[in-house]
Amino acid sequence: MAWRKNCSIKNMKRLLFTGMLLITIMQQSKAHTFVKAGNYNILLMNENQDTANTLAGRWELLPVMPSDTAAGIIPYINFDLQEGRFSGNSGCNNMGGKFSVEKDALKFGENMISTKEICPGYNERPFLDNLLKTNRYEIKDGVLQLMYNTTILSKWVRHLDTNPTRQI
Repeated sequence: MAWRKNCSIKNMKRLLFTGMLLITIMQQSKAHTFVKAGNYNILLMNENQDTANTLAGRWELLPVMPSDTAAGIIPYINFDLQEGRFSGNSGCNNMGGKFSVEKDALKFGENMISTKEICPGYNERPFLDNLLKTNRYEIKDGVLQLMYNTTILSKWVRHLDTNPTRQI
């Protein structure tokens, strides 16, 4: 009997948590639509929103190879459009600097700063070089594509904080 009571309490807690999470998602969905793709949450912006504004905020790298997350951290970039600055993590080191954006053109400043941690098994130089090569961007189906002319250098998805206590 005690086992049944514990199962009921667990089920009620799960149901309550799920309900709170759904309410939070529904409140957010008035402005945005979230789509689950594997382990990633993709944020789809409403069609009437300006493309430049969709760049603002935190984006996480869609890893292509195991080496993209060899240090155990998913690289991310946070764009601050008002300040023209970005911050983030390369998968090993924190980074930051200036960027400029105009229509679909995006350029990271040459004077990027970075911490100098050593992460065995992770070569961050190609990652940073790709950021510096970037001269364009596109957002397709909620995926940010950093590009050099027509070549896609990396793909990023919107970060979704799934911690319900921070959203209530």
